[in-house]
Amino acid sequence: MSDRPNIKFGTDGWRAITAEDFTFENVRACAEAVARNLVATNRAHLGLIVGFDTRYGSSRFANAVVRVVNDYGIETHTFDTYAPTPACSFAVVDHSAANGVMITASHNPPEWNGFKVKSSAGGSAAPDEVARIEKHLADVLDGQTLNDNNDRASNTVFDVMTPYIEQLHRVIDVAPIKATPLKVVVDAMHGSGAGIIPKMLTGGAIEVFEIRAETNPNFPGMDQPEPIEHNLIPLSEAVRELGADVGIALDGDADRVGIVDENGSYFSTLEVFSLLTHHFMGRRNERGGVACTITMSSMVDKLSAHYGAPVFRTPVGFKFVGPAMIDNGCSMGGEESGGYAFKGHVPERDGSLSGLLFLEAMVMSGKKPSELLADLHSLVGPHTFRRDDVSYDESERDRLTTLVETAAPTSLGGLELVSDDRRDGVRFDLAGGSWAVARMSGTEPLVRMYAETPDKQTLDAVLDDLRSILGV
Repeated sequence: MSDRPNIKFGTDGWRAITAEDFTFENVRACAEAVARNLVATNRAHLGLIVGFDTRYGSSRFANAVVRVVNDYGIETHTFDTYAPTPACSFAVVDHSAANGVMITASHNPPEWNGFKVKSSAGGSAAPDEVARIEKHLADVLDGQTLNDNNDRASNTVFDVMTPYIEQLHRVIDVAPIKATPLKVVVDAMHGSGAGIIPKMLTGGAIEVFEIRAETNPNFPGMDQPEPIEHNLIPLSEAVRELGADVGIALDGDADRVGIVDENGSYFSTLEVFSLLTHHFMGRRNERGGVACTITMSSMVDKLSAHYGAPVFRTPVGFKFVGPAMIDNGCSMGGEESGGYAFKGHVPERDGSLSGLLFLEAMVMSGKKPSELLADLHSLVGPHTFRRDDVSYDESERDRLTTLVETAAPTSLGGLELVSDDRRDGVRFDLAGGSWAVARMSGTEPLVRMYAETPDKQTLDAVLDDLRSILGV
């Protein structure tokens, strides 16, 4: 069929605009591909977790998945309410299921929805598993009928949040945090992470205030529920007005975190992960190493060298980071977008846990966020980071992809090129530890450009040169 839908799984699942490409028909096709893969790999008897977030139609799309999978004789376990993506990942492990399917578009704009597949280990499905599912999907879309099962399996609705919160309590001891007289503001960004951190910290000396806690699939006041600087103005204002010690933001499906300090100043995602790396290695004495993407800060490399721990770099996407964590026994994993994972939990991004661990760093050090950042920079030197996203018309994709793949400057922003890495777009390692990356987004029609340098002037010059090379 030449006119079949163009469904591709990107860095983390398939996402599309609801009612345009993200339709019940296409979701059912994806569900059938997952079911066929379970049958083909002799794992159908283990069952499937099916979850959903707060977006329009998410629970109905989840029900559509259930009906298709049950028709293949595969038992399903479905959320009793909307919940964060990491709760789905944990549920897969908790139920010893074969896979999980999470209906969410994470941080995408409100008109989008998505279909994420979770591995049996509780992380993003690895590239080889995704490739198998996509092969089955091609057969489904081509009209190949394989289902000869006559026994429809059952679906069980289960309490998703109670076991998930119990798991978080196992991973982090919140008693010292609760006992500390801090003021914390949590911004749920109208998503599925509302109420988690306040519930875990209630009953102590700490005060937790929550904003944008009511679920709203329109995500008012922002283009998309991503915890980046321009979306966190309400959080910064609340921190200043309340005289709070820190602000913590969660994205739409609560697998990412954003931090603002006691002055309401935004910390970049690279700063936050570097601070958490410093905390894990320096205070928790966890030296198992770090798995992180090619777009993560070079501060991680400097910290790891300082503490004698290894770093394992991967292409962008937790489908690469999670397996790298498992294979190398890492203490933590992270990507530039604000998604971080930690030892003792599933190899999956978890915004709530990341926020709690940031509070733990404050409590164990006795320092405010700005002081933690100053300490970090005194150890590894100043670092400034920015990511620029440029949208394009789909007709331009091939041309831009070629430009990214063939870019070969000898310098950027006056910094000489030291080496390049072309596993995912291209990363240019520059003199003095600076770097820049250009790559095509795997989930949206965007060219993403990233850079990290010692100062803003050099940062601007590097990104200007990169834009010029790509003509965007």
